[in-house]
Amino acid sequence: MTVQAFTGTYGINYGRIADNIPSPDEVVSLLKAAKIKNVRIYDADHNVLKAFSGTGLELEVGLPNGFLKETSASEEHAMNWVKENVQAFLPETHICGIAIGNEVLGGGDLELWGALLGAAKNIYKAVKSLNLDGVVQITTAHSQAVFSNSFPPSSCIFRENVVQYMRPLLEFLAEIGSPFCLNAYPFLAYMSDPENIDINYALFESTKGIIDPKTDLHYDNMLDAQIDAAYAALADAGYQKMEVIVTETGWASRGDENEAAATVSNAKIFNYNLRKRLAKKKGTPYRPRNVLKAYVFATFNENLKQGPTSERNFGLFKADGSISYDVGFHGLKSSSSDSSYLSLKSFRARGLLANHIFSLTFSAVTLLLLLR
Repeated sequence: MTVQAFTGTYGINYGRIADNIPSPDEVVSLLKAAKIKNVRIYDADHNVLKAFSGTGLELEVGLPNGFLKETSASEEHAMNWVKENVQAFLPETHICGIAIGNEVLGGGDLELWGALLGAAKNIYKAVKSLNLDGVVQITTAHSQAVFSNSFPPSSCIFRENVVQYMRPLLEFLAEIGSPFCLNAYPFLAYMSDPENIDINYALFESTKGIIDPKTDLHYDNMLDAQIDAAYAALADAGYQKMEVIVTETGWASRGDENEAAATVSNAKIFNYNLRKRLAKKKGTPYRPRNVLKAYVFATFNENLKQGPTSERNFGLFKADGSISYDVGFHGLKSSSSDSSYLSLKSFRARGLLANHIFSLTFSAVTLLLLLR
């Protein structure tokens, strides 16, 4: 039996590179109110793991890139990491997956390329020896930088300098029944070539789309095309049956002068349409039977992230817990986009208080009737 780290079709990344976002306990209330069950974090912070205890939320933790070399070099280190950051919190905290690094292959640190597979194998060996391999799935997420010739989708292959690292990694993932995890951003693709890409195609809006001349398949949105490009590369490498899961996708609501597409309007349209797309529980044109699953990036705007302004403005929620824009969720507090105050704890408290007042009133009336 293969462990499934993702139930349903919609999840969210809970990044915390910020000094002004709500506490983990408040984030739990926020996610439960939004009915978002699948959550990814990029480390294994114990405050977060404790806050998620007993909540029923499904959590994927991360082994950060900075730990890959020592984890690859030492089985003992891998075992200690799993014991301290995973086993110690199970089963109360539903840790269902461990992501080994993030966007390693295709990145700038070639030493990490060589350490990735060893780290993944050592973490899996530790998980298996602790009898957690039926509970915790091992994955690693890739950026579009691992691909070559991604348009049209059917022409996509893995980059020549990546293949020697990717092939043994795919072999290992196939052996343990894990999916191929992809960080796919129509926002970034559109920004790289706005003159030749229809923004409606990137936003899931009405458009003529594209037709892949090799497969004759029609694509009405860019995300489906990006995912099928990954499926094509996997097929070319000999892994036609491996599932692709989107571990990051999103749209920035604010950017620098050269990031004109990063607007509140576009972010709202993309994320609203993404929810609709995932709710259909459909596959892609090339893999119609593989229901699309995606984690949106991200929960909050993260004010300490480096890079262009857009990097700090991918959040569905602002730092104060109010919504960035309305896609059907509610914030921890009211904002110009959300007039309701929906802190789950406050809501429950108000409900309990109302019931208590009703009980007291009913008891008083009963007592008066008996005394008459």
